[in-house]
Amino acid sequence: MKKNSKVLALKYRPQLFDDLIGQNIISETITNSIKSKKIPNAYLFTGIRGVGKTTIARIVAKSLNCINGIEKICKENLCENCEAISNSNHIDVLEMDAASKTGVDDVRDLIEFSRYGPSSAKYKIFIIDEVHMLSKQAFNALLKTLEEPPEYLKFIFATTEIKKIPVTVVSRCQRFDLSRVKSLELFEFLKKIKNMENGKVSDDSLKLIVKISEGSVRDALSLLDRGLLALDKNKELDLKSAQKIFGYFDKSQLIDLFSLILKAEEKKVINVYREIYNQGIDPKIFVNDFLELLYYFKNINLITLESTNFALNDEEFVRIKKIADQVDHHVFIMFWQFTIKTLEEIDIVSNQNLSIEMFLVRLMHLVSLKPSENQVVKNDLPKNYEKKDTSSSYMIDTIDQIKNVSQEKKLKIETQSEVKAENKISVNSFERLLQICSEKKEIKLKYELENNVNLVSFEKNRIEISFNDNLDKNFLKDLSLKLFEWTSVRWIITLSKTKGEISVKEKVQNQKNLLIEKAKDSEMYKSILEKFPDARMVNVKPKKNFDE
Repeated sequence: MKKNSKVLALKYRPQLFDDLIGQNIISETITNSIKSKKIPNAYLFTGIRGVGKTTIARIVAKSLNCINGIEKICKENLCENCEAISNSNHIDVLEMDAASKTGVDDVRDLIEFSRYGPSSAKYKIFIIDEVHMLSKQAFNALLKTLEEPPEYLKFIFATTEIKKIPVTVVSRCQRFDLSRVKSLELFEFLKKIKNMENGKVSDDSLKLIVKISEGSVRDALSLLDRGLLALDKNKELDLKSAQKIFGYFDKSQLIDLFSLILKAEEKKVINVYREIYNQGIDPKIFVNDFLELLYYFKNINLITLESTNFALNDEEFVRIKKIADQVDHHVFIMFWQFTIKTLEEIDIVSNQNLSIEMFLVRLMHLVSLKPSENQVVKNDLPKNYEKKDTSSSYMIDTIDQIKNVSQEKKLKIETQSEVKAENKISVNSFERLLQICSEKKEIKLKYELENNVNLVSFEKNRIEISFNDNLDKNFLKDLSLKLFEWTSVRWIITLSKTKGEISVKEKVQNQKNLLIEKAKDSEMYKSILEKFPDARMVNVKPKKNFDE
C-alpha cells in the first residue's frame, strides 16, 4: 500500500520517541532505562484510546532490537529489524490481540514459544494489546513467566482498562500511565499535519476537532481526515462546515437559548431549539453540550479562556461571564441536576426531540417555582416585579399568568406552613423512629430498620449505620424522605465501615435465648424432660420468676 493512500492516523503514526507528542516524560524514562541497560521484564501502558499505547510498544521494540542501538536508532534508512517491526512482520516480535485470544490455551502456546531464543534480534518481544481481555486462568498461567522470564524475553502490555488487570500482574510490570494530549499541543500538531497535506482548514475548525477528540491523537487525525475529504480541494473547511460535518452546532446558539430560558420566553426557546435540531444535531449531543455550558456558567469566574480547551471563543466567554454575573448560582446547580435526570430519561420516549422540547419548557417553569429565592435575571426583569425589603432578590409578579400544577401546590404549601410546623414529629432516638414507623404503617421501612440496620450513632438530624449488603437499595432514600416528611428537617444518613450495634432482630433473639437458657435451669423444665425426654423448648413467655 502506498503511503499516500493511508488514512492520516496511520500515515503519520510516530516511528520514534522524538515523533511522539504529549508523552515526553514516558519517552525520556524508557530511553534512559534502555541506555543504562536497566530494562524491565514487562512494560504496561495504560490510557484512553488514541494516545499512543501500541505505538510506544512498537517504538520500544525497535529501540531494543535496532541493529544500530538506541543511541543511533534508525530514522530514515531503516535496518532489517526496524523495517520488519514497522511492518508488523518481525519473526521475534509477536503482536497479539487479547480481545480475540483470551483463553489459557493461547497463553500456554505463547509460553511454549518463549522457550526458544530470538532468531535474528537481540530480544524476543511479545506485544499484547487490550491485555485486560485475557481470562483469569490466562493471567494465572502467565504469572511465573512474567516474573522470571529468560534474559532475551520481554513483554509489552497495552490496555484501556487497567482496573480489570489482576494486581499480581500489574505488580510484575513497569507501569506507565499515558495522559491525554494537551489541547494546545494537539492543535499545533494538527496544524502541522494540515500544512503537510496542503489542506485548507481554518484554525477554528481545528480547535473544534481538538475539542471533540478529547485528547486522543488518533481521533483528532481521523476527524481531520474526514473534514479534508468532505469538501472540494479548493474550498476551505471553516467552522460552520466543520460543525455540520461533525454534528456539532455553534455555541452562541446555545447561549442565546439559555438566555431566553432565563427570561421564560417559551415560543422563542422552542424556535431556537428547532433551528438547532434541523441542523441534524442528535438530542443526546444537545443535552451534553447543554451540561457543558451549565458548567461554564457556574464556574466562569474560576476558569480562564485557555483552560476551556477551545470549547469557547473570546466572544462566547465574555457573553457567558456577563450572564453568569446576573444569575443566582443556585439556579445553575438546580438546572444541572434536572438536566442529568433528563439525560437518564431521554430514551423513554421514542421521539427524543419531543423529550428535549418538554425538558426546555420544564426548565422555564423551574425558574418560576421559587421566585423569591431563585429568580435569575436581575437586570432584565419584566416591568411588574417587586423587590423584597429583606433581601436583594427579586420576585416576578405572577398576576395574569396561568399557574401550573407546581405553582398551585407551592401556594397550598405556603398557606398550610404554620399548621405543618405545629404537627412536626420529634424523632430523638432509634426506638422512637421504630415507634413512628409502626404508627404510620410504614411496614417495609420498619422491617429494614429492625432486621438489617446496625446502628453506629444516632444524633440530632444525623444517623450513621454500618454497611450491610442485605439493605434494600432504596432504603436510604426512603428513610430520608420519610424523616423529612415527619420532621420537616433534612436528615443526613450515612453508611460507615465502623461496626455498629447488632440489629433489633438480633437483640430480640438474644433476649429470647437468655430466657430459654434461664427456663432450662428451672425445676419445671427438668421434670418435664424426665417424662418427655424428646421435648424441646422453642419459646418462653415469662409471666413470673421461675425461682418462685
